Amino acid sequence: MDTILFCWVGSTDLKAVNEAEKIGLGPIAQAVTSRKYNEVVLLSDFDKSQAEPYAKWLHTKTRSTLTLHQVTLSGPTDFGEIYQAANDIVSRTISKRRNTSLTFHLSPGTSAMAAVWVILAKSKFSAELIESSREHGVVTSKIPFEIAADFIPELLRESDEELERLAAGMPDDAPEFSDIIHRSATMKEVILKARIVAPRSISVLLEGESGTGKEVFAKAIHNSSPRKKKKFITVNCGAIPPELIESELFGHEKGAFTGADRMRRGCFEEADGGTLFLDEIGELPKLAQVKMLRALQEREISRVGSNKMIKTDVRIIAATNKDLIKEVSKGNFREDLFFRLAVAVLKLPPLRERTGDITLLIDSFLDRINNQYSKGDEQEDKKISANAKKIMLAHPWPGNIRELQNTITRAVVWSPGKIIREKDIKNSLLPMVTEQSSDRILGRSLDDGVDLNGIIKTVASHYLRRALKKTNNNKTKSAELLGFKSYQTLSNWMKKYDLE
Repeated sequence: MDTILFCWVGSTDLKAVNEAEKIGLGPIAQAVTSRKYNEVVLLSDFDKSQAEPYAKWLHTKTRSTLTLHQVTLSGPTDFGEIYQAANDIVSRTISKRRNTSLTFHLSPGTSAMAAVWVILAKSKFSAELIESSREHGVVTSKIPFEIAADFIPELLRESDEELERLAAGMPDDAPEFSDIIHRSATMKEVILKARIVAPRSISVLLEGESGTGKEVFAKAIHNSSPRKKKKFITVNCGAIPPELIESELFGHEKGAFTGADRMRRGCFEEADGGTLFLDEIGELPKLAQVKMLRALQEREISRVGSNKMIKTDVRIIAATNKDLIKEVSKGNFREDLFFRLAVAVLKLPPLRERTGDITLLIDSFLDRINNQYSKGDEQEDKKISANAKKIMLAHPWPGNIRELQNTITRAVVWSPGKIIREKDIKNSLLPMVTEQSSDRILGRSLDDGVDLNGIIKTVASHYLRRALKKTNNNKTKSAELLGFKSYQTLSNWMKKYDLE
């Protein structure tokens, strides 16, 4: 099990570099010389010219791996910024590890930094809290109360100038968007942009991972528009066989193809005057893309089997979980159609980036599911324990809102008691996919730097092992699979990455 110590660098720690004999080692050095940790993660809002020499000095006091994160704060007592930085760094550090034991150091840094460590340890992360002093040494801090997940304060109340600018002159209430449960600044920004674009009959492209609620957003935009009394038609472009997509969108005449025993109006005609929601637009076949472009440009369509042009007045809202720019560059999606659709682009954030929203969603889904399964009988509604909720707050939710709702449903159905406990939630979570996508390799943030050598080693080791396994350790065949000129090159790579 990896033991990891997290701590903010304090002024006393910096002074200890030159004044250790006078003031002592400082809180951090005292901790790492008293207890053993596999890794020490330092967070510093001091200038690099101060933080980096301290990290080098601390390295002489311990064999632990040291990682220094430079953090920019408006002030050392800004709770929102401190919380965001600490939460992000801890989450990234443990994201790829299974067995970790975390420790948060309360002594170095400001009182606001210590308070955030307490909240994180008692809500999102299971961590030991320690304090250190010259008089009493390093001791585990005993917090005399449990901060239940139900009562975590909303820390991120940052002033957001962009949101204020967007919201200027708009009414506070937006009942059409009331089904979108949120309180995070990220979602507020997206909703405000959606409210601005809703009254205008321009195309909207919704981007986001599967399960982020794109169809809910599309309906809210439609209901906020002048077209709200007309139809809202949904088409899943990925669920229709390619040979039927044109008939589905544009309709067909009787006898147009085998089985066409009557005339049929397509979705464009059905949605005339209203909104057509094209879900999974990235799955649209190339031939259908050509006809879609014409329909959008000319505002007219022709049914399959007819040359007659029919005028249509349809607003398009498209959605995709793909990166359409990449699909355009690969030749899978027409560039002209992309720009026709992407007049207003709204990026829906994944659930893991919606700080503060998960608790609201848990409570809302639980109420809804309780009402659904009670059916008026005397069965008491189920509740989620604080520890169970902590498990859910720490989960990355790769399936986003859809996965969260399904997990709660399973927990309600399977839990034997009235209280859904930690074990019930763990049993209800689906196994996570461990294979990383190329975006996780190529799209990493450079804010805190990246270990490029480590990334290259990970990729190289992965493919070297797979090639050897596929060829039953035949180096010549493995070298051919990997594009090497000879097995000697393969041997050199294996030696370089400690695979021999």
